[in-house]
Amino acid sequence: MSSAETPAAAADARTERRAKRIAKHLTAFSKQHGGNADGVVEYVGAVATRIVLVGQDGAWGDQVAPSYAVGRRAVELAGITLHDSFEGELALKVRTGPYEWKRMAGIQLGG
Repeated sequence: MSSAETPAAAADARTERRAKRIAKHLTAFSKQHGGNADGVVEYVGAVATRIVLVGQDGAWGDQVAPSYAVGRRAVELAGITLHDSFEGELALKVRTGPYEWKRMAGIQLGG
């Protein structure tokens, strides 16, 4: 940090760098799954945020960010359509495959 740079400016610069790095992954997911994606930024805990994505083809994935501010900024940089919650229309877009169905059945059956 230079003598002219304040701690707040350094934190903002760090947030931007982290967001740009995560945005690259979000953009790649979006391109791979139809060129457009929707997403939700959710708190995981005090030190992490989860970005849940749904592609145009119904594929879904997630990415963890170190903070809510970084997650929101990454979504913005990637051009992802941001939703307030993972409900309704967004949830209906998700297409699950055999892996998810097997995993869900295993959880229900105690496996």
